[in-house]
Amino acid sequence: MSHRRPHVETSASHEDSPQQIREIKRSASGIWQLAHVLVDWTLVLSLVFGGCCTNAFTWEQLLRQSSSVGTALTVSQMTFISLQRLPSFIIFTPIKGGIPWPRLKPRAIPIYAWFLQVTVLAGASVLNNRAFLYNVPVTIQIIFRSAGLVISMIFGYLFLKKRYNIFQIASVLLVSVGVVVATLSRPASGPAKGHESPERYAMGITFLVCSSLLTGIQGMLQEQTYSKYGPHWQEGLFYTNLLAIPLFMPFWPSILTGLRALARSTGTSKNSPIELALSFVPLVVNLCTQLFCVAGVNQLTSRVSSVSTNLVLTSRKAVSLMISVWWFGSGWNAQLGLGASMVFLGSIFYALSGQASKPKKVVKQVKTE
Repeated sequence: MSHRRPHVETSASHEDSPQQIREIKRSASGIWQLAHVLVDWTLVLSLVFGGCCTNAFTWEQLLRQSSSVGTALTVSQMTFISLQRLPSFIIFTPIKGGIPWPRLKPRAIPIYAWFLQVTVLAGASVLNNRAFLYNVPVTIQIIFRSAGLVISMIFGYLFLKKRYNIFQIASVLLVSVGVVVATLSRPASGPAKGHESPERYAMGITFLVCSSLLTGIQGMLQEQTYSKYGPHWQEGLFYTNLLAIPLFMPFWPSILTGLRALARSTGTSKNSPIELALSFVPLVVNLCTQLFCVAGVNQLTSRVSSVSTNLVLTSRKAVSLMISVWWFGSGWNAQLGLGASMVFLGSIFYALSGQASKPKKVVKQVKTE
């Protein structure tokens, strides 16, 4: 047996060699997967923070060039998204003579399901653009957009029969108080502008409130549509933008006024072709970054839960608010800072407090004797 022992040890060492190779391959595969995940998440977060924050930055820059550009910007965004999505919804079918003829793909959701949503979307956009003309600071507009869950909760409780826990209710109350505190702070619209008259400021806030109500209605209609027909968000994005464009035709003079004001924003009476092109650079950047923002948000929702998505988007809005204050010198004071903090903290607490639930249907059991 003393002669066999070295032989056994030697054979065992030879048997360990393939196992070690497998472990090395497994480790290399794990490192490769980790690197792939890091690259993937870096891309997604870059699209969300880079795309959405840049989009908000150029949006504010365009408004500062001309407050009348709001409607023109909205129609430009809708047209750009429709044209960019159009190839995905076009198919070619042969007609007489075998000539291919383009037509729209069959829809997963009936066209009439989009009509009411489109009308509400157009109304919300018009009211939001009217608020620009009353010089409501962008900081206030960002806070109003971040407080949409207040309206979503009210509509969900009244119309969708959702029920919320005590933590969600407390979070929404915190957001509501934060919006009121921020709104009453009445910051200046910019470093060179003083406070607007109280009546004018109140009118702009009224437009924002009505726009937020319509946006909440649209979200409720969208939720009902997707729950009935499936989450076909790409189809929804295409048709809500495409069908909304004709509704803005009565505002064509306002659109032309906004584009002309944008063309004159360089400050010279006779713009050269180069100056004219440069004045539209923020508009082009805004349109392109909107695509990146939408792609990033949809990739994010497909990878993580809705709670994580809301946390990331709330953080993104906070970054946009800080950029607005730091770069543009948007109106800021301690009261506005307190209100904004309450809105963002309430949104985070709401996301962490769980999902809303619908009441369970009680099935009555019939006793048979």
